[in-house]
Amino acid sequence: MHTILVVDDEPNYLIVLSELLRDEDFEVFTANCGEDGLKIVKSTDLELVITDMRMPGMDGMTLLKEIKAYNADLPIIMITAFGEVEPAVAAMKAGAFNYLTKPFNNDELLLNINKAVEHYSLLRENVRLRDEVQSRYGFANMIGRNKRLLEIYRLIEKVGPTTTSVLITGESGTGKELVARAVHFNSPRRDAPFISINCAALPEALLESELFGHEKGAFTGAVALRKGRFELADTGTIFLDEMGEMPPPLQAKLLRAIQEKTFERVGGSKTITVDLRILAATNKDLKAEVEKGNFREDLYYRLNVLNIHLPPLRERLDDLPLLTAHFVSKFAERLDRPDLSITSEAQRFLGNLPWEGNIRELENTIERAAILCANGRIEIADVQPDHAPTKQHLQTGAEINFDRLVATDTRLPDLLETIEKKAICAALKKAANVQTRAAESLGITKSLLQYKMKKYKIQKK
Repeated sequence: MHTILVVDDEPNYLIVLSELLRDEDFEVFTANCGEDGLKIVKSTDLELVITDMRMPGMDGMTLLKEIKAYNADLPIIMITAFGEVEPAVAAMKAGAFNYLTKPFNNDELLLNINKAVEHYSLLRENVRLRDEVQSRYGFANMIGRNKRLLEIYRLIEKVGPTTTSVLITGESGTGKELVARAVHFNSPRRDAPFISINCAALPEALLESELFGHEKGAFTGAVALRKGRFELADTGTIFLDEMGEMPPPLQAKLLRAIQEKTFERVGGSKTITVDLRILAATNKDLKAEVEKGNFREDLYYRLNVLNIHLPPLRERLDDLPLLTAHFVSKFAERLDRPDLSITSEAQRFLGNLPWEGNIRELENTIERAAILCANGRIEIADVQPDHAPTKQHLQTGAEINFDRLVATDTRLPDLLETIEKKAICAALKKAANVQTRAAESLGITKSLLQYKMKKYKIQKK
């Protein structure tokens, strides 16, 4: 539903024009002077302004300039009296989309309106996509040749051209939004908006407003009309991330919006209809949440028409060298370090880590290493913190009588492994098996602790 402001000081003309536009399913705001019209422009998400040229107080030309100073892209159609050619030309030079002379027929007006709102939609979409190219939302950012990932590529190619709702599952950091964008980009809606929202990032009241928008004055702080993500995604795709975190009361409203493609803004009574595709993602087992009563069963089946499950990184370690090379190249460019590389020893070390944070953790690890490494070479020491022993630690070690504790024929690697294993077990016991606290007490990262636990076959408790 497109939103239009009509500004005219003639009440009868204002009524007739606004009724005509409402009959054509436009959402219409009206003002009988330029000053009030400018206030509406600044408080409402508009897509077009139609204004008379001659008005007392702030005339149409002044209003045009004020609007362009506020939002240069917002199209404005000027209405002029018959024979006023020079003011019309001046308005076009000042940025008006077009002008119509009175009297004009309705078909001419509607044709200009449709051209204007379509032009504005394209402008806004170009702004949204100006830094995005096909490689970003195709498969190029989904790095890997693992068998399971290749199956996901084929599934995306099949489901992309359809309108089917897709539920994307997998642990945090596995790349669920990349899959959602790939589905959108490989669909007929690729040129329409892709709008995402994290359902876990906002409390229930704000989440409802973000999803469906709100009217001015709907609640404290609602100083202007605002369109929600559903409305912004019209003709395109909406991606509901962290779907398992949505509060149960809001699930019912979402179900209706998905089923009927209709909703009302918070504080409003007008039913808004949209045409969009639903993609959702979660790191939870939604079926188990349904059984626990935390998630609506009907909503689950509405979302889970087709499921794409992303494997964790530890189950596709054959892709680790490709992913590592991708991130090294990415941060070499971002940090202006063209000579950046990673040693084979550091690469092998990365392959032995558990990667509970998945690809996101790997990316953060490489970024940190790219900043810390010397001479442009990422070493093992760069992918783990280099905690120097404190003076107290050195003194404690110096007080140990190794002659009494260690046999003279003990091999150094065996000795170090024994000490390390005992230290890890002691730290875990002291930390009540909380790995983060144990890692902090040992002066290492949680990932390195998990690697050592795997190496020494120390079981999680």
